[in-house]
Amino acid sequence: MLSDRKNQHLDIVLGGRGRGGARTGLEDIVFAHVALPELHMDEIDLSTAFLGRRIAAPLLVSSMTGGPARAAGINRNLARACAALGLPLAVGSQRVALEAGEAGGLGTELRRLAPDVPLLANFGAAQLNTGFGAEEARRAVEMIGADALIIHLNPLQEAVQPEGDRDWRGLLGRIEALARALPVPVVAKEVGSGISGAVARRLWDAGVGVIDVAGAGGTSWAAVEAERALTPRQAAVARAFADWGLPTARAIEEVRAACPEAVVIGSGGIRDGLDAARAIRLGADLVGQASGLLEAATQSPEAVVEHFETVIAQLRVACFCTGSRDLPTLRRAALQEGSGSVA
Repeated sequence: MLSDRKNQHLDIVLGGRGRGGARTGLEDIVFAHVALPELHMDEIDLSTAFLGRRIAAPLLVSSMTGGPARAAGINRNLARACAALGLPLAVGSQRVALEAGEAGGLGTELRRLAPDVPLLANFGAAQLNTGFGAEEARRAVEMIGADALIIHLNPLQEAVQPEGDRDWRGLLGRIEALARALPVPVVAKEVGSGISGAVARRLWDAGVGVIDVAGAGGTSWAAVEAERALTPRQAAVARAFADWGLPTARAIEEVRAACPEAVVIGSGGIRDGLDAARAIRLGADLVGQASGLLEAATQSPEAVVEHFETVIAQLRVACFCTGSRDLPTLRRAALQEGSGSVA
């Protein structure tokens, strides 16, 4: 049943039926144009460090879902593309692999295909109240040779999903215990409703070192669940929350202000390299994309590479036209008057 659900999720997102009306807020961030950048564009350095490895650009393949048979091909395409580009890869939920042994391409092959890039394992926070613990976390990490473990936070999705896990009591303490027990960093990630500064600080104090804000403005899992609801009442409940959440831009600013030493990943409705530049300017260390590259991921590694080469080219132009020779300079780039803080 879980595999069928994940296949339904994939079909809905690929069909463009998983979006609400929320805005990311990134469109309100307008850079001041620098007419005399005094740079050679080809020499702009987009590289950065992440999880102890050097990556070519501040871009992350964010977690995607799908039943095991389809996920296997998607994961192979993504791993090959990430290896070619030097970008990190966060896998979708490993719950099925851990519970039922249906790996979906989530095995040691993934590390063989992408030996030098950061890989991030993943399962849901709700599973920590249904029997998962340190042992399952270690298995998830070892399964793919991961550099970190994502614990994804999806209370809205679980609340409106017919089969949702609705007991979220005591999860912060269980996340803290995992952070102490695991030999790799723990990443906290929302799935499209955003993480506030206050929640991020609680996670940081619990030992979480990386926060992926995954704000509103991209895929709405309430809208997705409305599409697969079993009754009109379930659909109506879910649909009311299609625009719910903290916009991505605001979430990035809040989390950066609350956790100045954390690694912050800006995701949620990132459309292109200009959005990536905006997110970095607001305080993100990396920028994640998932639904925006899902179609390419179902096709081939070459399609994924082509997608990211476009995003990287756009990010490079944004750096050039703001006079930014590297990412630290981009974080200080001037904004047009009236643009900037969205909090």
